[in-house]
Amino acid sequence: MTKITYRAALRDGLQDALQNDDRVFLMGEDVGSYGGAFAVSKGLLKKFGPGRIMDVPLSESGFVGTGIGAALGGMRPIVEIMTVNFSLLALDQIVNNAATLLHMSGGQLNVPVVIRIGCGIGRQLAAQHSHSWEPLFAHIPGLIVLSAGTHDDARNMLKAALKSPDPVIIFEYTVLLNNEAETKNGDRDVNITQAKVLKRGKDISIITYGAGVAKTMEASAQLSTAGIDVEVLDLRVLKPLDVTSIVQTVSKTHRVLIVEDAWKSVSISSEVSAIIMEKAFYELDAPVNRLCGVEVPIPYPRHLEDASIPQTENIVTTVKKMFQHD
Repeated sequence: MTKITYRAALRDGLQDALQNDDRVFLMGEDVGSYGGAFAVSKGLLKKFGPGRIMDVPLSESGFVGTGIGAALGGMRPIVEIMTVNFSLLALDQIVNNAATLLHMSGGQLNVPVVIRIGCGIGRQLAAQHSHSWEPLFAHIPGLIVLSAGTHDDARNMLKAALKSPDPVIIFEYTVLLNNEAETKNGDRDVNITQAKVLKRGKDISIITYGAGVAKTMEASAQLSTAGIDVEVLDLRVLKPLDVTSIVQTVSKTHRVLIVEDAWKSVSISSEVSAIIMEKAFYELDAPVNRLCGVEVPIPYPRHLEDASIPQTENIVTTVKKMFQHD
């Protein structure tokens, strides 16, 4: 086991992918000579050269389309979109080409492109750089949508994504970049079809993903001192959702809180709540609760940025309230 930052875990995953397959290349804004907007690709240009680490013009539609074309031509492109807000400029390419070509070609054209997207708050980048739009992409058939909420997934999800014949979106979280955690040495195979129980418990299930994972794990430790044994389920895979794991944790604990940074309306938590209502309603001892981002554009000031999304103390308070009437 080695203790590394989330940023280093992402870089290790990129480096291994480039070393293991000559068809793999990285393209995006500032990924080369600058070393990446968040220093994730720092040093890779010197190691692999400009044929494998490609700086691109400021045109998301253009370079995402180029990545799709390269994938159709047999390459394994990794396309980096600096922040999730910029991905809107590439939605035509992602929705109308990457996600649909397999269907429209009658199964003849796979699009094995991996698109990495920086997501969420953490750098005081305000309302045009900081949102959590995972639900937008999880709505689209034809995409596999992953959320790297742990260092292990930051390190190893990319390897599995590159094996997929279909387009994969990987959300990476700005707020986690400097966080340190222990990870297993070397690249490992991970299952990108299943959610993962990060902590087993018997009293309540907290279902979360992405930047919510670390906060939920902190909250579960605090709640254990209050005698509440929390089970933590990291969804990890947002499209398609792992219905079996959701139903299993609800059937075990009979209480559920869903935590996400994205806005509450038409969200991942909305879909998970609907799955629970349809598949596990009679397992519930109390209504499903949701703790989500405040429905405002992300503010610039740090204290307002923090207030716009669920924090550890909000999770602890919400769970305690759910047990007050027992």
